[in-house]
Amino acid sequence: MSSDQVSIWDTRFAGDNFLFGTQPNAFLASQGARLQRGWKALAVADGEGRNGVWLAEQGLDVLSVDASSVAQDKAKRLAQERGATLRFELADLESWTFPDRQFDVVAAIFIQFAGPALRAQIFDGIKQSLKPGGIVLLEGYGPKQLEYRTGGPPILENLYTEAMLGDAFHDFEILELRAYDAVVQEGAGHSGMSSLVDLIARKPE
Repeated sequence: MSSDQVSIWDTRFAGDNFLFGTQPNAFLASQGARLQRGWKALAVADGEGRNGVWLAEQGLDVLSVDASSVAQDKAKRLAQERGATLRFELADLESWTFPDRQFDVVAAIFIQFAGPALRAQIFDGIKQSLKPGGIVLLEGYGPKQLEYRTGGPPILENLYTEAMLGDAFHDFEILELRAYDAVVQEGAGHSGMSSLVDLIARKPE
């Protein structure tokens, strides 16, 4: 991510309010039964920390990474307010080295700043970072989001389809892959009827 792009995100995160709210993403929260206390978790592009903090509250050992120091300062504040303990690392996913086979679960929620080339690089990093048997929990916007305009980038190639995600994770066990429309209420950044695509996939043992 260029310094200009980081600066844009710093500006978006600069207000007192949390751009995407302080509650976890609904899809992620719905997967609580899959998680086990003590698991190591990676929250990718975790922004102001709502998802990483929630994972820590479930008893997971969480590393929250994001390129925006402004967002991470707010994430640290949120963690302190909620009494959650997690680790933070300032990381540009274009150049960050994903740890090798370190995590039981990776949460990648609305990481659609990434175009196709960077997305492929990030997906490879997610795969690398998972332990055998580890799971990825991923949610993003589908193409119809261009009509809804209730969040996400207005760039078709950055959006997900079931076919694209199925192909990208063809070497994983697909536990769930579905596209649907639902109302999303996540702060000012994601608000209203939305086109969503969810993926739950397990790395082979």
